Amino acid sequence: MKLKTLTHMIALIGAVGPALAQQVPSPQPMQRVEITGSSIRRINLEGALPVQTITLDQLDKQGVTNAEQLMTLISANGTGADNMTSGNNVFGADSDRVSGGGSFASLRGLGPSGTLVLINGRRIAGYGLSSKAVDLNTIPLAAIARVEILKDGASAIYGTDAVGGVINFILKTDFEGLQASASGNFTEAGGGATRRLSLIGGKGKLDTDRYNLMFALGHDKNDRLDSRQRSFANGYQPQRGLSPDTTGTPVANQLTEAKPTVPAGQTLPPPKTALGYGFQMPGDPNQYLQAGLLSLQGKCDSVEGMQQYASNLWTKTTSPLRSTYSCSYDYGGDYVMQLPTERTNFVARGTFQLNPDHRLYAEAVGAHTTSLAILTPAQISTTLAAGNAYPVGGPYYQNLQAYIPSFDPTKPILYKWRAWPLGDRTQQYSTDTARLLLGAEGTFGGKWDYRLDLSHSFSRTTTDLLDGYANTKALYSVLGSGIVNPWAAPEQGQSDAAMQALEATRFYGRLQQGKTTLTQLNGSISGEIFQLPAGAVSGALGTDLRRESYAFRQDVDATQILLAPGNANQDRVVRNIKAVYAELVVPVIKDLELQLALRRDDYSLIGATTNPKVAFSYRPTGWLMLRGSANKGFLAPSFGQLYGGRLNQELPNGVSDPVGCGAHPGDPRYCAIERLDYFSGGNPNLRPETSKQGTLGVIIEPSPNFSVSVDYWAINVKDRILNRTPQVVLANAAALGEYIHRNGEGIIEYIDAGWINAAGLKTRGADVGLRGRGTLPGGFRWSAGLDGTWTQSYQFAEFEGQPYVEYVGNFYTRDLYLRWKHNATFSVSKGPWSVMLSNLYRDGYKDQLPDAGKSAPPAGFKPHVSSYTTFGLSTTYTGFKDTAITVGIQNLFDRDPPFTAHNVDEVVGAGWDPRVADPRGRALSFNVRYNFL
Repeated sequence: MKLKTLTHMIALIGAVGPALAQQVPSPQPMQRVEITGSSIRRINLEGALPVQTITLDQLDKQGVTNAEQLMTLISANGTGADNMTSGNNVFGADSDRVSGGGSFASLRGLGPSGTLVLINGRRIAGYGLSSKAVDLNTIPLAAIARVEILKDGASAIYGTDAVGGVINFILKTDFEGLQASASGNFTEAGGGATRRLSLIGGKGKLDTDRYNLMFALGHDKNDRLDSRQRSFANGYQPQRGLSPDTTGTPVANQLTEAKPTVPAGQTLPPPKTALGYGFQMPGDPNQYLQAGLLSLQGKCDSVEGMQQYASNLWTKTTSPLRSTYSCSYDYGGDYVMQLPTERTNFVARGTFQLNPDHRLYAEAVGAHTTSLAILTPAQISTTLAAGNAYPVGGPYYQNLQAYIPSFDPTKPILYKWRAWPLGDRTQQYSTDTARLLLGAEGTFGGKWDYRLDLSHSFSRTTTDLLDGYANTKALYSVLGSGIVNPWAAPEQGQSDAAMQALEATRFYGRLQQGKTTLTQLNGSISGEIFQLPAGAVSGALGTDLRRESYAFRQDVDATQILLAPGNANQDRVVRNIKAVYAELVVPVIKDLELQLALRRDDYSLIGATTNPKVAFSYRPTGWLMLRGSANKGFLAPSFGQLYGGRLNQELPNGVSDPVGCGAHPGDPRYCAIERLDYFSGGNPNLRPETSKQGTLGVIIEPSPNFSVSVDYWAINVKDRILNRTPQVVLANAAALGEYIHRNGEGIIEYIDAGWINAAGLKTRGADVGLRGRGTLPGGFRWSAGLDGTWTQSYQFAEFEGQPYVEYVGNFYTRDLYLRWKHNATFSVSKGPWSVMLSNLYRDGYKDQLPDAGKSAPPAGFKPHVSSYTTFGLSTTYTGFKDTAITVGIQNLFDRDPPFTAHNVDEVVGAGWDPRVADPRGRALSFNVRYNFL
């Protein structure tokens, strides 16, 4: 039987899924609680909203030590590049991401800014460097009681960001005693270990002492995992269609100058020397832009990480050809797959029961996170203009005349080099986050619940360059002196004089910092309003007043530091948001209930928006419930998108205006534009993204011990905010004409690039949940469940007027939209023992074509990435007094990530994809929890 089929069969047996306990009648009186997605306190039963619940016990049993790992258990979360591994990337459209030292949620694959992350139902400040979304590293996992995931739009309740759904981290609020716990997760193959220590204590019972004081402190650490520690992280597998397309190698390849400009009516000059049009090899009629001594000698693989450039995999249609006689470098095999990270989180809370109906509380949440983004050494392509070419007469001058007769040793040498003496480019991200909240809640008049709270939170992130960076001008001067040998292998080293000269060019220290703040006053009142024949109509009224701010500062001029990430300064910007919202729960007839919600948000900078929601639940019989919703949502532009520093830049000479050149062929003002200005960065004219969405579901519960739920969902989004280059704007001039500014003659004056409102997206799918429990012979109890997401379609158009393109099951550089994902577990317990079998599954997809399909792939290439499935097994023992011990194995069968012919560019991963798979391999986990009091 195929493994995929077996996996689905096991999944159908099930595992502990969201809130099984909510399905089981309790002998205790049911309390009214606030459920994620509603402002009305009510009995916590399965209702109109598709809410998944994950408990801390589930996380411990599945070896989860941080909030980023938690996201893998949520099938509705996108398979995207918003994790720390994928964020450790210098290629592609990084401006569309918010990673850079952080971890983020992305429900439905709508991006981090489309998912609202809450702590105890209230907002916290967004990530300091971008302001776009909440960094999951700041979540205090040690104090979590449970996590509730609303898989539906919720702008009518919470406002912006809740287009994809809501993730609400609910903390312990009334803990009594003192409990310590230690967790570890250690890989069999080495590297990538994770650890967590936590301490939580509390004193006082609200019902007798009228107070409760509690605190929680947690510290966790992720060890570094290098690609070279895993054999599957290999970017040089040409027989499978995978080979790096780079000649920036530790032992440099030589370059020719660019193709000379040919005046009209003249022909190209004949091939020239090493600084001419192309290298001319004996017996080879072609001309080549690059050549390397080791390649000519057949010795590329004599240096670790280098190999002969696989020219058969890359386009041969250009003349001159590029790299047939060059070495390539597997830089993807040099990447760090798990970043070294440390997090310290704390929670302190005091609750005071004034009388049976009223209580006050104060809560402080904080976190300090440090992570290292470690990138490969800088790649340098020298030019005559930069003055960094290797000089004639230098001690290491590499004469290729023996291999290339036309080589001219009287000219300086241009080369492409991976500057290994500088070391790996290492950036340290440090984030400090805190939230202080004061509040009151209770009941008055015997039936009205109220909640009022005031909070202030901030997030400050700094970026420091620790290694691998140099002042560009100083470095180029040293290279141009000839003291550095770019043709020396790392094992050969450089001279002391060269290392001292390079050391003098290095840059260490603070590069940039950003800070976001959020001050929020939130108040609501809810209760029964009046009676209908089918029951009481409940309602809620509330207000949400917020002040948000963002500031970004570049501490040094990043343009003067080789390959340093940079952005323009952003002065502190403040915006005020005023919102009012109302909600009703109406029992229309017996067993049919409606939820009606309406919210209006007024932004001081972008205007007002009103968003409604209608939801229903209907129980025609005791074993069947139908539910559904329809709502509108919006996503306000972030500060960075609106007011990020606008950089005034120029495109290279010779740019063509596709509209103007067509009307004025041959006119250089339109067809060969010189010094075309463009702006990148923020766009103060951005409109909010808007959405229309809905769900329709069924829950079948033939017995109290078994249930099945299926919820179909659909989301349409308009005016998506995307970051676009001026070249893309020009190439789509008809669709993006509003961003091309012309004078009275139609000549382009400048282009607005950066953040723009593009077209839209449409996505459809279904969430599936299975729950089960029962008894086995011998007094064993079992529980089972599954949470899975089937994505029927994910289509979007890059610009208005373009056709929508389907992305489900296809490779894409932002997210992978997989057809099916699930998390399933099966547990058996008796007495102090319990055993859990868990299963994670990710569907396969069409692979990226080598060379974007321009070159014929090799015979062994398979254009499909296999599915990825892993199993975990854990056992928990509670027989020792005040102690619980869990020991488990993750990735029980040591499944490697499936092979993909993708190599690093735009998405990190050489031969594997971190958006789908965990590179750590089989791992042993443990969790020990001890109650002192």
